[in-house]
Amino acid sequence: MNGDDVVVEIVGTGVCGTDRKILLGRFPARPGVVLGHESVGVVRETGPQVRTVGVGDRVVVNPTLYCGWCTPCRRGATNFCRHKAGTEVGVDRDGTYAESVTLPERFVERVPAGLSFRSAVLIEPLACVLSNVRAASVTFDDTVVVLGAGPIGMLTAWVAARQARRVTVAEPDGYRLERAREQFAHVVDVAGADTAEAVVKASGGERPSVVFDTTGTGLDAALRLIDDGGRIVVMGFDDTYTVPLRPLQLTNRGIQLIGAGDYRADIFPVAVDLAAELGDPRRPGSGPVPVLERLVTHEFPLERYAEAFTALGGLTPGDGGHGTGRPPRYDALKVVIRSHSGPVGADGWPVGA
Repeated sequence: MNGDDVVVEIVGTGVCGTDRKILLGRFPARPGVVLGHESVGVVRETGPQVRTVGVGDRVVVNPTLYCGWCTPCRRGATNFCRHKAGTEVGVDRDGTYAESVTLPERFVERVPAGLSFRSAVLIEPLACVLSNVRAASVTFDDTVVVLGAGPIGMLTAWVAARQARRVTVAEPDGYRLERAREQFAHVVDVAGADTAEAVVKASGGERPSVVFDTTGTGLDAALRLIDDGGRIVVMGFDDTYTVPLRPLQLTNRGIQLIGAGDYRADIFPVAVDLAAELGDPRRPGSGPVPVLERLVTHEFPLERYAEAFTALGGLTPGDGGHGTGRPPRYDALKVVIRSHSGPVGADGWPVGA
């Protein structure tokens, strides 16, 4: 243990779509790596140089590690650190589907007082979303379409709606459609239909100025859907998906195709603050359940991890794979795998934590 290390007892970790795609062979990862990166926990031990957190603090893990001294890091582009090999928690460095994790202090952030466990576990996905929405430079006169109503799609729609004129969510899965319609006024069922045609028809012929593809397999639809001069942000991950692209499609129509990469280090504290706002039950219009908590629909203990992945489309090769003709079937939005098995309070945190 180094002097600046923090040992975090993991309370729980959100199941990311990337985890599923790693197991299906559709996203690269170190063979045999322990998965899990959307995690929160309680500090159990600190090195002598640690100053910002102490034993007993509730914290969220920032799994996107960086060296801090290479050229990209020194210009602030920590998301493009040149020394990432072996540092991506849950991808090529053992992750948080475990009892504990040890990380340098700068990758552990204190959870705001009063923030529930189910809201806190969405901080890391929220950082991803903030990075992508910022990359699109969304403004008040933009019309936005979000492809996919999974947790990332829902978070993207919420964040984009804080700035855009209108946000529409497109989704083929019945369960996710129902959840999206509980939150948003403009939701389009694209099951069995051409996504681009269905969205344009539902919008009265109007095309969006910004499209976020949170599915990883929607770029073809996004290119046919976007208005001239628009921006497409590719967010979802699927290493098996390809799409023919003629540069003239972009140059003649003035389309910007954007990939934001991982979030920068300065985004993570912003995500913590926004989670505190969206997770506050006193927030106007939050209803009986704060916005973030509504996304967490299922929790499983660590030993029942297989059930967690089943609820998110299963792990049979071909389930939801591009070109299989068989989309995944969802029975949950955000699923959390709990490492902590003891009693918890009303806020979801361990009793006494």
